[in-house]
Amino acid sequence: MLEKRDKAIAAISNAIAVYSIHNEQSKISQNQSMIDFILKSVPEDLKSTISIQLIDEVFEYISSVHLQPS
Repeated sequence: MLEKRDKAIAAISNAIAVYSIHNEQSKISQNQSMIDFILKSVPEDLKSTISIQLIDEVFEYISSVHLQPS
């Protein structure tokens, strides 16, 4: 069973992916930040687990993995 932090990481990762896709397709308002999008996308029961540090950690990991040569 996933712990609450694990679920929060999955939700953040998913929100980052959706934000990125929508941003590429110009479906995101220019005044909406990724942080705002993530916070609006995370289920209520996980919001107490979410912090800017956790969002940064997940984003940094995702960015480093996608920038590595195949």
